[in-house]
Amino acid sequence: MGSAVYRFGQYALDTDRRRLSRDGKHVDVEPRALELLCHLVEHRDRVVSEDELGDRLGRGHTVSESMLATWLRTARLAVGDSDTGQRLIRTVSPHGYRFVAPAAAASTASPTPSPSDPAIAAAAEADREVIRFCRSADGTRIAYAITGEGPPFVKTANWLTHLDLDRTNPMWAHWFDGLTRGRQLIRYDERGCGLSEWNVPGFTLDDLIADLDSVADAVGLDRFPLLGVSQGGAVAVAYAARRPERVSRLILTSAYARGRQIRADSDAERDAAEVDLNIARAGWRSQDSSFLRYVASQFLADATPAEWDAFAAYQRQTTSSANGLRFLEEFTRIDVSGIAHQVTCPTLIIHARDDARVPVAQALELATLIPDSRLILLESRNHLFTADDPAWPTFLSHLDNFLAE
Repeated sequence: MGSAVYRFGQYALDTDRRRLSRDGKHVDVEPRALELLCHLVEHRDRVVSEDELGDRLGRGHTVSESMLATWLRTARLAVGDSDTGQRLIRTVSPHGYRFVAPAAAASTASPTPSPSDPAIAAAAEADREVIRFCRSADGTRIAYAITGEGPPFVKTANWLTHLDLDRTNPMWAHWFDGLTRGRQLIRYDERGCGLSEWNVPGFTLDDLIADLDSVADAVGLDRFPLLGVSQGGAVAVAYAARRPERVSRLILTSAYARGRQIRADSDAERDAAEVDLNIARAGWRSQDSSFLRYVASQFLADATPAEWDAFAAYQRQTTSSANGLRFLEEFTRIDVSGIAHQVTCPTLIIHARDDARVPVAQALELATLIPDSRLILLESRNHLFTADDPAWPTFLSHLDNFLAE
C-alpha cells in the first residue's frame, strides 16, 4: 500500500513512514516533533488546536505547554522555519497552529520513478556518502566522510561537529551543500566529539595536526586546498605552516591566531575572557540551557532565541560535558601567531565585520601575519554565517572564485 508524500519547497514529508527529507537527503527530527509536523501537514486545511496536538502527541499522558512549545520549535527548525518567521507553521490565536505553506500531495504507490528523476538522483547522491574511520598517531579513532565529485577540498574540524547530524542540522546543512558544489568535500569530527573517539589521551595542537594528517593519509591526498572555520582556522594555519607540501590554498573564515586568553592585552580584556570562560564552564557543567544559549548567541548573533536553543541542544549531542570543558579551555589558550608567517600558500581570509564571537581585529592580525594573504570583510554579525544571512552567498562566491584561480 502506498503512503502519502507531501512536497513543499525543498522538502518532502512521507507521513506514513514518518520520514522528512530535504533535496532528497534525510532530515533527522526528534520523533514527537516529526509527529507534530505530520499532523499539521495532514490537516493543513484547518487550524489545529493545542489540545488536539496534546492528545495526539501525549498518547494518554498529559503534555505540558513547554513540551509542546519545544516540539513545535524543533519541527519549525527542521523545515527551515522559526518562531518569528512562521513561513510554514503559523501560530493562530487563540491557541492553535496551521501549516500554511503550499504542499503538493502525491502517493508513493505511483509507478516506479525513473533513475533520471531529480528526487531519485538527489537521494542516490546522499547515499554515496560513507562515514569511515582512521587512527591518529596516538591511536585515537577519527571519523571522516567524503562527499561529492570533483577536486578534493578539506575542511578542518571545529567546534563542535557530528558527521551523522551536520548534513541535516539547520546550522550546518547549507554549509555542507555549498562546500560540495563541484568539489569532493572531506570533513571529519575532531577528537573528543561527534563520531570520533571521545576518551582521548591528549588534546594539544600537535594532536589536532596529527588527526588531520591521518585523515589526509587515509583518503590518499597529496596536495589539497584547506578550509578552517572558527577555531578550526588556527589548526588550518598551523597545518599549512608545518605541511607546506600538502596545502595548495588556505581559506580562513571567522578565524583567529590567538585564543581569547592569549590575546587579552589589558586587565579589562583578561577579566572579560575569564568571565566568558566561566559562563561557558557553568553551562557545560550544569547543562543549563540559559548558559549554553549565551554561547549560541555569540555564534549566531542574528538568530532567534529558538534557534539559539536548537544550537545549544545540538552542542549536547556532539560531545560530553567533560570534553566540552576541555575544548573551551584549550581553544581559549591556542596560539599560532608565532608560526603563521611560515604559511607559503595563497590565503583567503573572510570575516564578518561585526562578528560577535571573534572580533574583526583577529582577521586583521591573520592578514598581517600570513605573507601571501588577502582579506575580505562581509557585512554580518554572525560568527557562523546562517542560511538566510545575506553574507552567505557572498562568502561562497569568494570561496569559489579563489579556488578556481
